[in-house]
This record gives sequence, C-alpha cells and structure tokens, in this order.
Amino acid sequence: MQNKSFVSLFAIVFAVVCLYQLSFTWVAQGVEEDAIEYSNGDELKEKAYLDSVSTEPVFNIGLKNYTYNECKSREINLGLDLKGGMNVTLEVSVIDVIKAMSNYNKDEAFNNAIISASDKQRDSQDDFVTLFAQSFAELSPEGKLASIFYTPELKDKINSNSTNEEVVGVIRLEVEDAIDRSFNILRSRIDRFGVTQPNIQRLEGSGRILVELPGVKDPERVRKLLQGTAQLEFWETFENAEILGAIDQINTYLKSQVEEEAVEEDIIIEAAEIENNESNDDDFNSDLAIDELSVDNEASSDSTALTAEQFSRENPLYAVLFPNLNQSNQPNEGPVCGISSVKDTSTVNEYLNMDEVKNILPRDVRFAWTVKPYDPDGRFVQLVALKVTSRDGKAAMEGDVITDARTDFGQINGTPEVSMTMNAEGARMWKRLTADNIGKSVAIVLDNYVYSFPTVQAEISGGRSQITGNFTINEASDLSNILKSGKLPAPARIIEEAIVGPSLGQEAIDSGLRSFIIALSIVLLYMMFYYSFAGLVSNVALLANLFFVFGVLSSIGAVLTLPGIAGIVLTIGMSVDANVLIYERIREELLNGKGLKLAVSDGYKNAYSSIIDANVTTLLTGIILYVFGTGPIKGFATTLVIGILTSLFSAIFITRLIFHWRLNKKGTASFDNKITRGAFKNTAIDFIGKRKIFYAVSSLIILIGIGSLITKKLNYGVDFKGGRTFVVRFDDTVNNDEVRNSLGDYFIDDSGLKMLPEVKTFGDDNQVKITTKYLIESKELSADDIVKNKLDQGLSLIGNYEIMSSQKVGPTIADDIKVSALWSIIFSLLVIFLYILLRFRKWQFSLGAVVAVFHDVLIVLSIFSLFYGVLPFSLEIDQAFIAALLTIIGYSLNDTVVVFDRIREHMGIYKKKEFNALVNNALNSTLSRTVNTSLTTFFVLLVIFLFGGEVIRGFMFALMVGVVVGTYSSLFVASPVMVDTLNKSNAK
Repeated sequence: MQNKSFVSLFAIVFAVVCLYQLSFTWVAQGVEEDAIEYSNGDELKEKAYLDSVSTEPVFNIGLKNYTYNECKSREINLGLDLKGGMNVTLEVSVIDVIKAMSNYNKDEAFNNAIISASDKQRDSQDDFVTLFAQSFAELSPEGKLASIFYTPELKDKINSNSTNEEVVGVIRLEVEDAIDRSFNILRSRIDRFGVTQPNIQRLEGSGRILVELPGVKDPERVRKLLQGTAQLEFWETFENAEILGAIDQINTYLKSQVEEEAVEEDIIIEAAEIENNESNDDDFNSDLAIDELSVDNEASSDSTALTAEQFSRENPLYAVLFPNLNQSNQPNEGPVCGISSVKDTSTVNEYLNMDEVKNILPRDVRFAWTVKPYDPDGRFVQLVALKVTSRDGKAAMEGDVITDARTDFGQINGTPEVSMTMNAEGARMWKRLTADNIGKSVAIVLDNYVYSFPTVQAEISGGRSQITGNFTINEASDLSNILKSGKLPAPARIIEEAIVGPSLGQEAIDSGLRSFIIALSIVLLYMMFYYSFAGLVSNVALLANLFFVFGVLSSIGAVLTLPGIAGIVLTIGMSVDANVLIYERIREELLNGKGLKLAVSDGYKNAYSSIIDANVTTLLTGIILYVFGTGPIKGFATTLVIGILTSLFSAIFITRLIFHWRLNKKGTASFDNKITRGAFKNTAIDFIGKRKIFYAVSSLIILIGIGSLITKKLNYGVDFKGGRTFVVRFDDTVNNDEVRNSLGDYFIDDSGLKMLPEVKTFGDDNQVKITTKYLIESKELSADDIVKNKLDQGLSLIGNYEIMSSQKVGPTIADDIKVSALWSIIFSLLVIFLYILLRFRKWQFSLGAVVAVFHDVLIVLSIFSLFYGVLPFSLEIDQAFIAALLTIIGYSLNDTVVVFDRIREHMGIYKKKEFNALVNNALNSTLSRTVNTSLTTFFVLLVIFLFGGEVIRGFMFALMVGVVVGTYSSLFVASPVMVDTLNKSNAK
C-alpha cells in the first residue's frame, strides 16, 4: 500500500482532533448530571448549581483550563426537535422602511404602488423594492420618485433631479442597511436573553432573519422580545376631567346612531312575543300551576337581562368603557379617562377612530392602552389620554436619547423597575419636560402601549428616570434589554415559527438513539455474517466513521437534528456500499486464481472508479440539498455530506491499513463463509431481453399514480400551503370530529363563518395533529396569542391536554419554500446529467440515469397520493419529504452509476461481444453488490421507521419506497433505456 505512513498519521491526527472536540460534550454533560443529582428534581436548584460553576474551571487539557460555559459553547449543538425550544423566521417590514423614508408621503400613486407590490409579492420571487419600482412605473409612467423621497434626511443622497433608477438604488441601500441594523439589534437582544447556544443568522437575499432558541419554555415572551420595535416615547397627558365631557358627548352621539335600530328591534321582538303567546295560550294556562316560584325567578332573570340590554343601547360607549370616576361620581386625578375589559378594547378603538367622534374630541388628544391590566385577575386595562404638543404630531420626547437601561428594584416597595440613563440632549429635554408638568403625569409609551404614567413631583435633572408598572423580574429584564439594544428601524414580523416542547424533544432523543443502536447492530451482524473476517474489518471502519462524523459535527459547530440523526443512520447503510464493492471485486479476483495479496490489491484498485462515481453523485445531491434547503433539510444534508466524506476515508483507507497489517502478520483473511461463498455466482438473468415487460409494469404504475395525482392530488403540509399546526396529546383517547367541531366554535373568520381545522390522529389514539389557516394572513402582533387562546378554549372542552409542538408558516414563505424545493430538484437532475455525461462520454448513459430518476420520483409521489388517508401515519408533502426525494435521487443514481461503471468496463474488455449480452453480464456481475447494499440500507430505514417515532415516520417511509424503487429502476429502467437509445444511435 502506497503512502501507508501518511494515511496512518492522518488517521491518528484526525482521531485525536475528533476526540478533543467531543471531550467538551462529555465534560458539559457530566457537570449537568451532577447538577441534576444535586437538585433532586428542583429546577431552580439545578439552575443555581449550573450558574455557580459557570465560570469555574471544570476541564483541564494541556496548559488550558476550560470553564463550564466554555465547554457548553463547544459541545455538540442539539436541534430544537431534540432539545425543545423555539425556531422563528422574522421578516423585516420593508414597506415600513420605504414609508418612513418618504416621511409617510400621502401621494396616491406612491401608496397605490406599495399596495400593488404587496399583492404581487405573494406570487413572485422578486424582492419588494423591485416590485415597488415596477408598480410605480405602471401606475404613474411619468411620475418622479425624487419628488416623494427628497426629504431632509435624504437630501445628501437624493435631489430633485434624481432619476427613478437612482432613487430606487438609494431605497435598496437604505433597506439593506435597515435589515442589517435590525439583525444587529435582534442579536443584541438575544445575547442578553440568557439562552444557551442561541443561533441567529441573516438569510441572504431576503429581508429575513432566522432565530433558534433551544430550551425556551415561554414562546410568548420570545415573540414580544423579537417583534417589539422599541419605539419609546414620552408624552404629556390630559387630566381626566378635561376629556370626560367629550367622552360623554361621544356616548350621546353613538346612542343616537343606534336608537333607530333599537326601536325597530324592539318592535320585531314584541311582535314575536305576541304571536308566541297567542299560539301557546292553552299550554300556558295548564302549566301555570306547576311551579310559580320558577316562573317568578325566570321573570326576575329576564328583567335583569333586559336592563343590561337597555343600558347597552342607551350607552354604547359606557357599555364597553367605564369612566374613571370616584365614589362621588367625580373624575379621578390623572390621565386615565376610562377602564375597559381586554376583550372590549377593539370595540372602543373602533368608536374612537370614527371621523365624527374625532371631531368631538380635542384635536391634540391621542389615546393609548396600558400594557398591563391593573386588576389582580388581569381582565381590565386603562385608557390614557396623551397630549400632542409638537407640530408634527410626535411625542414630546423619543427614546433615541436613551444610552443605558437596567433592571432595578424600587426603594419603597422593592418591586422590579427599569432605570434609564439619557444622553446630554435627552437630559436637557427631560429636565424641561418635567419642569413644565409638575403636578401632572408624563406617560412613558413603548410600541404604542403605556408602561407607566408617573405624576411629576419636581423638575428632574441629570437624565435619569425609572419605568414602573408592577413588572415581574422577567418583564423588567426584557424591557431593559429592548431599550438597551435600541429601536428597530422597522417592525419585524414572525412569518415562520416552530415550537417543540421539552418532553417531545426528550422522546425524540430516546427514539432516535434506540433506532440508531438497533440499526447499527443489524448492519454489524449482517456484515460479519456475509463477509466473515472482512465483515469485521468493515465494522471497525464503520464505527470509526461514526466517531469521525460526530467529531466533525462538533468541530464545525453544526446542529444535530432528528433528520440529521436520520442522515447519520442512512450513512451507516450507504457507507457499507464501498466495502461491499471492494469485497465483491476481491472475491472475483480470488475466483480468477490470483493470490490473496494480489487479489486484495487489484480488488481495491478496480473498485475505486465505481466508489468515486457512486459517492460523488450522492455528494452532489447532498450539496444541492444544503444550498437550497432550510431548517430540517439543511440539517439532514449536513450530516449526509459529512458522512459520505468520512465513510470514503474509513472504507478505503482504514480497511486497507487493517488488511495490510493482517496479511503481513498472518497472511490470511477471509471474505466469505460456506453459506455465502456461492451466493449470486453464475446468475444469468436476461434483464435486457425482458425490458418491455418492465416498461409495461412501470408505465402502468405511473399511469395509476398520475390519475391519483390529478384526482386525489397530494396532501400538502403547512410548509407548502401556509398555516399553523399543533401536535396535541390528551390524557385519554379522543374523537377527531369532536376536536374539530369544538375548535370550529372558536375559529371564526371576520364574516362569521366557522373555519373548521383539519384534525388527524398522529401516532397513538390520544395524540392529534391540528392544522388551521385561522388568522394566518393577519399582520397583527397579537394574532399568535389570539390563535393560542382560541385553541386552549376549544381543547379545554375535550379534556386534559399538552401541546407537544407547534409550527407556523406564513403564505409568502410557503410559496418561497415550494419554489426552492422545485429548483433544488431541477438543479440536482441537471448537475447529475452533466456529471454522468462527463464521466461516461455518452449522452445515452445520462439519459438512462435521468429517466430512471424521473421514474423513481413519479412512483414515490404516486404512492404518497394513493395512500394518504389510508395508511395510519402522516404522508404530508413538506420540507422533510423534499429531503427524502432528493436522497432517493442520490441513492438511485448511486446504484445506477455502479451498474454503468461495470458496463463501461466490460465495453473496454469485451469489444466484440454482442451489446445486449454484454449489458446483461454486467448487470448480473453487480447483482451481489446491489442486493447487499439495498438490503442493509432498507433494513436500517425499516428500523428507524418502526422505532424512530411518529415525527419521522413519513420521512422514513418515503426513503424505504425510494430504496426499493431505486434498486428496481437501476436494473430494469436505467440500463434498458440506455441500451435502446444507444442501439438506435448505432443503427443510424
């Protein structure tokens, strides 16, 4: 073996590096086990223990001491599906950036262009700035963007003579800058949030930011942290007494509006009652003596209900907004002019935004609700009257003067509060503002909600102030975090979200580990059985390969996900392929009468071409999967690519080193046993002669599948159609229709129609998967909370439950995922076609391979169409399915390329042999390899399918179908198509 010393040195260095990287994971887990043992199940004690050792040295290697925090940052990152937590994709609102750049210009063409661009974006892959420029040109061909964007802030970049192209260029730069600033601000907020191993990255080519927060248990807190713009304002306020007179006038006006309708309604009700009494007069007399007390009680109840209804008619505003009065019915001091139930605030907002109502109110009044309920039950919030004192309608002071913010505790009652420090300009403005409002309130408003409205006792100098508001420690900490990080240049909306509960994450780890061990054991035992000593050598290489994979994952900081584990287990099945190819070649050389050393040498040499071609095609698929994929697809692709590279090194070089040592020391090595020695020898199947039969079988299956794809179609997941899904586990078995109808009573759209969700059993009978589009297109920040509350209300009527995981995909990103998936498949086929053309020099080989791949993809899609709703597990078309489809493409090509490689070899050796017979010989000679690789891979997938958990079952089913179909197509489709096209070409 050439370069034996170099290979040995590299293997040793590689192993040492992997061991070094993995040691941090072992040490960190050891510390955490000590914390669990110390806390005895108490989470607070466990956290306190870990905090106490966070900066203490826990690992010494060489001259370096590592603290627990340092070890934790270097351990293998577990994905959310294994650890639990939250994964969100935020989109910076480019619309708000553009509007702010124009100083909220009222130009009709400009605003219509924004609306048009927003509509176009749903079905376009172009960025919003491009679509806005196109829309403006369509709506106003002679319009000048310079007249809209020539503002004091942009006067250095845009002048009155700037062309539309130049203005669009400036807009694009400003938008990119806004996204970059948003990314930095969000990263700063997350760094202070206290999550272990957070991940935040800018998704290039879009205004999107990916945030992964493992272990997070309070999604609502995260949403507020990420979506809050931190628009801090300090407002002067009105006194309650100054506004209540106008409030009373508004109530009178609203009463006049509904009075006529109320009279008509009373007439209708009275007529209905008269008719009802006349028709039931006899029944009434006979029932009168039954229970007079009951009748009296009902009458009393009806009277009370009628009084409440009358009050609502006569006082429409006061029915939903209670005036802030004292016991003497006099206005209380301060700026609170009303109190409302949280559920009624939207109705109050509707009333106050009516044009006629605005004419009643003072022109310089603005209203804002308090962020926190003021009552212990959390049912009521207060309406605060803010005073506009500037010509531009802005607050007296804004938050850009804040230089620092921190969590503090009040000196009087010790409750959490936020202390702010201002710059010199802010200190001057704050001093003047407090001096002008002694004895009055100044409202501190963040993102249009009032956090506090303290009464100014004296002029405040020095630029220091506090925000109080009955905060919890977490709320005060988050608020100071947001203020310190700074204001977002534009709102960031969550357009995709996935939440995995910690219990589901632990179940995923357990099921993944169990399936991993079982699958590995099956492969190790099978290889030892079939190849004897050589099988033992391949097992050593396989275990080394797994060690290298985890070492590389740890070294590059990659995240290990459930699909990633599937990728590793799949590499187990595929990594034996190289060894099978080598061993089958060695066995052929031995049958030809060569000595053992020469047979081993020639076996390795002759197998290299097939091994390289087969693995490069799979590697190309993995790379394309990584480039185009997101989330679970990228995790799967990462482990697949790493696994292919490390398995090549292990299968070729490590096994060769072992055989070299064995042959030099003992001179013997076995590659079979009595049972397997004659397996697949002297087979003479006429694959090519029977090709028309297989053409007919494949065509029939595909035609049935196409019929199902047209009529029944596919079951698209939320990844591709948008929506929300929740995996919910109940204590007892549940009826899906009961869950659906219960939720339908709460999921009601604006027109009053029920939006019945899709409810399917997910695994056991007590676990369901709920899919709904309720409020998925809403841009309100509160939409997620509303959906969650409605879900809780509906599910609570069914029984005790736990939400195991949830996912949200907005319509826009769903379209992007579909387009990305389509391009990944097309691009992968194109690259593979070109690679095979380059390697085999004949387009007929490329055509045969691509036809076989199309055949495999169509059959897998057909099976998913035919059997969804029939088989007792999910057959959704989602991102994981696309990962499976691309893996099937890679596997099918792997098999096909090995066969083609042997055909090419025989074409060089048997130049005078009839071509059909030559191809048949090549197919029969590779049959042993085809069956062994397919069986090991299939059984590995079967084990994961059975024991890997419900989440990954559909994904595994697709791969199992793909292995069977891919093996079939490499023998009965790819080679026959290549033969037919090559024969026709030669005949011409």
